Amino acid sequence: MIDDGSGLLTIGELARATGLTVRTIRYWSDEGVLTPVTRSAGGYRLYDAESAARLELIRTLRELGLGLDSVREVLAGKRRVAEVAAAHVAALDAQIRSLKVTRAVLSSVARRGSSAEEMTLMNRLARLSAAERQRIMEEFVAETLHGLDTVDPDIRDRMRRTAIGLSEDPTPEQVDAWVELAEMLQDPLFRAQMRRAVEFNAADREPGAPRGQSQWFAKRLVERVAPARERGVGPEAPEAEEVLRELFGDADPAAVLARMTAGFDERVARYRELLALVNRQPAPPHAEDFAWVVAALRARADR
Repeated sequence: MIDDGSGLLTIGELARATGLTVRTIRYWSDEGVLTPVTRSAGGYRLYDAESAARLELIRTLRELGLGLDSVREVLAGKRRVAEVAAAHVAALDAQIRSLKVTRAVLSSVARRGSSAEEMTLMNRLARLSAAERQRIMEEFVAETLHGLDTVDPDIRDRMRRTAIGLSEDPTPEQVDAWVELAEMLQDPLFRAQMRRAVEFNAADREPGAPRGQSQWFAKRLVERVAPARERGVGPEAPEAEEVLRELFGDADPAAVLARMTAGFDERVARYRELLALVNRQPAPPHAEDFAWVVAALRARADR
């Protein structure tokens, strides 16, 4: 404190009183957020008790991450502290979401031993907005359904409602699943395969089609296959004949197999599994039952 009875502090005294460095206080003064009360005869900046209180507020706002522009607006009374805090919270939330994605991507890269190219693709796909992810799915569904007017309306609606709900806090496993799913959705070969599966369903809606050849008879299939599997009946066992007959009648096993594999092959099953992983939903049920039927049909089609 200078010895003139004014109670004013030099910048060095203010630094010692607050624990801040002279350099920091001088910088904030130069930026116009802490204006000196006056200057000494020698040109030194002088501050009062109100300056010290103002300095504490500046330090608090800066420690909370607010930029100098926001600090200046608060000190000038142009914005309330609560308003600035709310805006900063929103910015921090966005930063936290970004950091969580970054962490998940890096964890996945470290676990997989990904190359630089794979890491770049993974990061780009993981950072797509929800709207961009949904657009990829909608394009996939639109191409799959295009021109198939005989598709069961329930199935058509179900496909169109399929969502990609990648969490804002994804796990490395979710990032892996989304990257694999995104590549699959944009793969022309897989799109053609899914279209064949939908055509398989549409064909079974035509009058006179053989019974039981629809991709979407899951409930009936499970009701017959699950008990057989629980009894230990294998796909090649003679007892499997009765299950197949209940499902497909007298249809040729080779013909049914060709249609079944269009809708129930490993890639289609993986697609459903990936959707469940990305959306944090339970794994698709009864995959083993469908695999059992395919194996049973294959064993008889080869005879």
